[in-house]
Amino acid sequence: MICDALVRRIANLTSEMNDQTPSDTRRIQTTGRGSYIVSLPKRWVSEMRLSKGDRLVVTRQSDGSLSLVPREFEKRRETREIELQVRHDTDHQSIVRRLVSLYLVGYSSIRITFEKAQSSPIQRDALREFVRKKLMGTEIITESSNEMLLQVLLSYPQLATENALKRMAAMAEWMHKEAVQAFRERDEKLAEEVVKMDDEVDRFGFYIVRQLKTALRYPQIIQNIGLKSAVDCLGYRLVVKSVERIADHGVLISKYLAKGSINKALIDRIQKMSDLASLTFEAALNSLYSRNYQMADMVLSKTGKIDSLEVETVNEISKSRLSSEDVSNVRLVLESLKRIAEYGNDIAEVVMNLTAVETS
Repeated sequence: MICDALVRRIANLTSEMNDQTPSDTRRIQTTGRGSYIVSLPKRWVSEMRLSKGDRLVVTRQSDGSLSLVPREFEKRRETREIELQVRHDTDHQSIVRRLVSLYLVGYSSIRITFEKAQSSPIQRDALREFVRKKLMGTEIITESSNEMLLQVLLSYPQLATENALKRMAAMAEWMHKEAVQAFRERDEKLAEEVVKMDDEVDRFGFYIVRQLKTALRYPQIIQNIGLKSAVDCLGYRLVVKSVERIADHGVLISKYLAKGSINKALIDRIQKMSDLASLTFEAALNSLYSRNYQMADMVLSKTGKIDSLEVETVNEISKSRLSSEDVSNVRLVLESLKRIAEYGNDIAEVVMNLTAVETS
């Protein structure tokens, strides 16, 4: 009986979907001057509240189809606004998380209003600091006792997805290399610089995710942000996550500075692991930028090398006379370096999935 009810429910939903998205066939015609024209379904024109003289934005999709979007929809997307109401006792971290969500889904104007014209200094300071450090292209336009208006001034054509990713990846790679150098030289100041750079990586990460979410909502801009299709949006989202994780491991390595001296043989082993992790990451990114399946496949074919280096380095640790704390720090550094290489492999897998059809 339950199965029968479920079948009926699915049938009803399918019928509803068909009613909402009916297919229609139109014949191509020509005008006196040889131009091709196609009539629009009257029902769709009525639903969109269009009339003679209104403009449509026509965009060619990656599969050759055309997207028709009323120009008013374009304007509405460009000026999306929302109000975020904040209670005076709301935790500032909760406010920041909500703000991130609104930024990522593409709102260009976010008005934060405080209950009863009250806000704690902690709330305002947290918002100002977060906007400054994390939300690329966003400025606090106006601020009063009862509200704060945020405006996103940077639009997608100004910084395409791939260019933003290249800058983000370059910073993550710098963090990794400098963190290893800080560990090798026990340089606390350099380690602090690595930690500070993480904010910049997050800024680019948020910005790219915002672009990708907007492109999935409005497919006509996918090519404008430098991608080919909605599938690319999913792939680049996974790549951004891997780059973020690599930056996070750079931060972790910078926190594992040894207290005592470490022998040269062990340092050399650690550096070899770091170099291999870097090569893996860089090769994976190059395969993405060039959409090269074979290059990505080659990255994955060398996966076992990092494991071999890890075993050799662990054996070297057993020969050294390190304190228990330093042994723990070294092992944590090795784990982060292995993770960085694995995230490079993840990027290579994304590239293979994106380019498998292009290669066949």
